[in-house]
Amino acid sequence: MARIVAALPTATTDKVSDKPFRAVAIAAAWLFSVVVQANDDGIKINTGRLEENGELSWARDYAVVPFAFYTDNFGFAAGMAGVVKGAWQPQASVFGAGVMGTKGTWMTYLRGDNFQPGADSRWLLGGDAYNADFQDIDFYLGAAAGNNSSADDAVTASAYDARYRLFARYIFPLGSATENPLRALALERPVTGHVPWQSGITSVEFRPFYFSRRFHDSPPLPDSEFAPTDEVWGLETRLEWDNLNNEHNPTKGSLSQLTVTVDPGSDDRASWWQWELSQSWFWDLGPAGEVFDQQVLAVNAYLSDVPGWNQSESVNGNSLYHRPPEFARASLGGLFRLRSYQGGRFTDRSAVSYSVEYRVMPDWQPLGGWPVFNWYDVPWWQWVVFADAGRVADEFNLATLNKAMRWSAGGAVRFQVEGVVVRAEMAWGEEDSRFAVMVNQPF
Repeated sequence: MARIVAALPTATTDKVSDKPFRAVAIAAAWLFSVVVQANDDGIKINTGRLEENGELSWARDYAVVPFAFYTDNFGFAAGMAGVVKGAWQPQASVFGAGVMGTKGTWMTYLRGDNFQPGADSRWLLGGDAYNADFQDIDFYLGAAAGNNSSADDAVTASAYDARYRLFARYIFPLGSATENPLRALALERPVTGHVPWQSGITSVEFRPFYFSRRFHDSPPLPDSEFAPTDEVWGLETRLEWDNLNNEHNPTKGSLSQLTVTVDPGSDDRASWWQWELSQSWFWDLGPAGEVFDQQVLAVNAYLSDVPGWNQSESVNGNSLYHRPPEFARASLGGLFRLRSYQGGRFTDRSAVSYSVEYRVMPDWQPLGGWPVFNWYDVPWWQWVVFADAGRVADEFNLATLNKAMRWSAGGAVRFQVEGVVVRAEMAWGEEDSRFAVMVNQPF
C-alpha cells in the first residue's frame, strides 16, 4: 500500500557532516507522512557525479535520524531513519526506517541498492522488505474503485500489508553505458542521440516479489471482481530506456518503460499477468527574459491492462479468473497520477493516464536567505502548473478509456535541498482537493 520513494543527499567528499543528517530527516519526514501506491520505482540514494574527465565520483556518508510528525492516518508518530552511502561498495547504498503512530498504524522499510557482483559486471543487485499495519484507513474495493464510483463508497478498515522483493538490473552495453555500466547511476548525462544505441541507458530489471494484504477487525467487505486471494508471488520484468539529461530536474530527453508482471498461480490461486507502458518526454523551452532562467514542458502517458481478465481456470474445483487482487493491480490516484484523488482510488482491468506539466525556474531565488532554509544548500527552486486526466475500465478499449475521464489540476513549488528534490503540491479535482509534500519529481 505504501510507495517508499526518497532521493537522499549527494555529497562531494568522504567527510561525514551534519548536512546529510538534516537531509535524511527531511526525506524521512515526507517519506512516512503519506500513504501511496505500491509500484515503487526505487530509492535514488547514491547517485554518482560525472566529472569533466568522464570519471564518476561517489559520496560516502551515513546518518541515523529520529523524526516525528502528525497525520490523520498515524496520529502523532515517531520513528527513526538511517542511510549508508557507499555501503561496502562505492556506488551501493542501504536505507532503513520505521515509524509508529498513536492510532496504532506502523510501518518498517529496509532496502539495499546497486550492489555490483563483480568489478566488471553489468548487473546491479538489491532488494527491499516492507511491512505495515494500517488502522482505520479508507479502502476502495470492488465497484467502489470503478470509474463511475463515488468517494463515499469507501470502506474504512484495518489491514496488514507486506512486500518483499529482490532486484537484478542488467545494464546493456549501449549509449552512455557502452564502456562503463555504472554510468547508469550518474546524476547528469548528455543526451547524444534519439535511439538507445546512441544515447541514454538501456536496462532490463527482474524483480521477484511477494505481496500480501490481510484485513482484520473490519466490517464486511464488498464483493469484488478481482481475485479473492490475500497474497501473490510473481516476477516483475521492466525494460527501460532512460535518455534524460538529469535525474533530478530533466530539461530534455525521454524515459520509456515497459513492465510485465506475472504471477504463475498455485494450488489455491489462479495465475495472471499484466503489462504497463509509461512514456515521458521533456522539452527545454529556454529562458524567458529576466523572469525565468528555465522553462520546461514535461508530458507523461501511461497505459496498462490485464489481458487474461475474462479467461478462467479450475483451481481446487472452483472456476477462477486470471485476475490479480486489488492491492497488486495498477491504479490511479495518489502522488503520481490523478493527484487530487486518494492513492489507489481507481482500479480496474485497464487504466490510462496523461499528465502535462509546465515547469519554470525563476531568476529570483530567495530561499537561501530565509530562516530554516539557510541551514541547507538550496541551489534551485521550481514553480509548476500541471493537469492530469485518466480513467479505468473493465475492458481494454482505447475509445472507452479516453472518454468520461477523471481529471486533476494544480500547482506546485519544488526545490532541491541537499540533493533532495522536495515538492509541495496542491491539486483540485471533481471529488476533492489535496495538499501534499513529498520527495522526487512525479515523472
